[in-house]
Amino acid sequence: MKVCVLLLVPVLLSWVESRSPYQAVLQHSRIRGRAQGPNVCAMQQRKGTDKKYFTNCKQWYHRKICGEPTVISYECCPGYEKIPGEKGCPAALPLVNIYNTLGVVGASTTQMYSERAELRPEIEGPGSFTFFAPSNEAWAALPTELLDALVSNVNIELLNALHYHMVDRRLTSEELKHGASFPSMYQDLHVHIHHYSNGVVTVNCARLIKPDQHATNGIVHVVDRVITAISNTINTLLEVDDDLETLRTAMAAAGLSTMLEGEGQYTVFAPTNEAFDKIPKETLNRILGDPVALRDLLNYHILKHMQCAESIVSGTPMETLQGSVLEVGCEGDQMTLNGRAVVTKRDQMGTNGVVHYISELLIPDSAKVLLELAEGSAVATATQLFVEAGLTPHLTGSEPLTMLAPLDAAFTGSDTTMTPDMRTLMTNHLLRTQLSSKSLYHGQELETLGGVKLRVFVYRNNLCIENACIAAHDKMGRYASMFTVGKVLTPPMGTVMDVLKADDRFSVLVGAVQTAGLTELLNQQGALTFFAPTNEAFGALPPPDRSRLLRDPQQLSSVLRLHLGEGLLVSGGVSSHTRVKPLQGERLELGVRNYTVYVNRVPVAAADLMATNGVVHAVNTIIKPMPPKVDREQSDGPADPASSRGDSRSFRNDDLFRKVLSSHSSRAMKQ
Repeated sequence: MKVCVLLLVPVLLSWVESRSPYQAVLQHSRIRGRAQGPNVCAMQQRKGTDKKYFTNCKQWYHRKICGEPTVISYECCPGYEKIPGEKGCPAALPLVNIYNTLGVVGASTTQMYSERAELRPEIEGPGSFTFFAPSNEAWAALPTELLDALVSNVNIELLNALHYHMVDRRLTSEELKHGASFPSMYQDLHVHIHHYSNGVVTVNCARLIKPDQHATNGIVHVVDRVITAISNTINTLLEVDDDLETLRTAMAAAGLSTMLEGEGQYTVFAPTNEAFDKIPKETLNRILGDPVALRDLLNYHILKHMQCAESIVSGTPMETLQGSVLEVGCEGDQMTLNGRAVVTKRDQMGTNGVVHYISELLIPDSAKVLLELAEGSAVATATQLFVEAGLTPHLTGSEPLTMLAPLDAAFTGSDTTMTPDMRTLMTNHLLRTQLSSKSLYHGQELETLGGVKLRVFVYRNNLCIENACIAAHDKMGRYASMFTVGKVLTPPMGTVMDVLKADDRFSVLVGAVQTAGLTELLNQQGALTFFAPTNEAFGALPPPDRSRLLRDPQQLSSVLRLHLGEGLLVSGGVSSHTRVKPLQGERLELGVRNYTVYVNRVPVAAADLMATNGVVHAVNTIIKPMPPKVDREQSDGPADPASSRGDSRSFRNDDLFRKVLSSHSSRAMKQ
């Protein structure tokens, strides 16, 4: 028995893998409908429309198609029918010829027109045909003038139209492969098949809504629109439409016309003349006059594959010829690009693809100057400050630069008045070369327009330039790049000792450093992280203990060395359970809770005071060693009030803390 199972598994896997996407979706619909009886399929119908879909797993749980809620209905799966008094759809539909099949699958209008055009004998008689039969609703949706033209000349126009819906062989949904085309029975003009991964199958962008309706002399696939013969390439479609004159000229200038005339399967989102007119003249002229930017702009409007509107049931990222991604989606009956309903005319078919008209020009980052990159991002405050600082020529020119653009939230509570210092600060947010974050490495030095050297720090959870860590994907412009960062940059302005001396909060600490003989250490080259006790931290000690500590160089050195970590760690590099090796003691345990960094349970009051040889983080409590077996999660937040107040009992009675002090004293005596 085990052998049989082992042999059967590869066979089943092979069968599952060989199923078409449509068959996979149909099977899922069967599974969802089986509680209703045999051969029942669950269908999802968009509320307020007659559009129904076989359901896949994602749609079933989301209960939405094109952003709109759906209702579930249960219908007989293709090829089956109900029997009065019995559950489900137990009976197979009787096989009849194609003409009679049209009458029972919702294509009675096609059946009527087949008789008028004298096609009935052909689809009743011998042969093997595939009929892509428009539904009754599809005929009703045709413009009146077009329908009148067809039915007024039934022997030629209507017959030709119906023959174009037919292929002279039987083609099941399994054989309707993505990208395939078959000669129709009208002058051998091809019909074009697309079988999408979500189970949607189209012919000339008309969706098959009732596939695989078998007949004695072929098969019927009911489609949701009347299809028309295709003989022109995409390039020809662009050439004959005056609404696309600007696009046509641009395509020719970029050398893309030949590509759109040749073989392929493209999707072109075609901006109308009006769409080009919406762009500021200066911007448009710059792009049209720059061959590289123009080609990127146009390629951003072209997908590498053919995407019919009816194949879209939710937002899907799709790669363009330019290399970036567009999110092609839908909202109700509207086709959307990057979430915007800009598609005004859909599914204009060519022999080598499809054209969708759009009302807005899509400008990729690679065709933008630095100011345009910033204006399209969540960095409005920084953008305004760059402009006020007189840096517009750098932001609109062709210099290779990288902008460090802080998020708007980074300026909360800050004075953004333009002053000489602010102008200098914003200048130092521009780097002298165009960079990609992927090219950055730990210890790398970058020069700003202001001549300041900035350091790169690579952490497990973040990539930072000084204290400013990258908060979003790069934006790579025509000449320059933009890194969105989470904080306003604070370039290093001196050594750690210089930082302490320049800040009144550390006046007691500066004296303590000098008493402990650590001045040279804090001035020399290196990379230190100093969790620097403020005056408030020292003030929290009982006066006798504070006085004794500040007069004892050895004990003071031990205490301060516990606050000094090896290596440079900015706040953005701290993650859950980060450990730092102090110069004195076993370890410092760091964590983050509610956007506050904690070190050995002590909250950091002010982070990221950058120095040339390290970084200073201010703490308002003297840090004590962690117990040997402390629950590491406790380092991510405050300790008991009693343990973090720094009162006389906690300071005097902490044996571990005294052990550190005494051990340092013993070593000093031995030396």
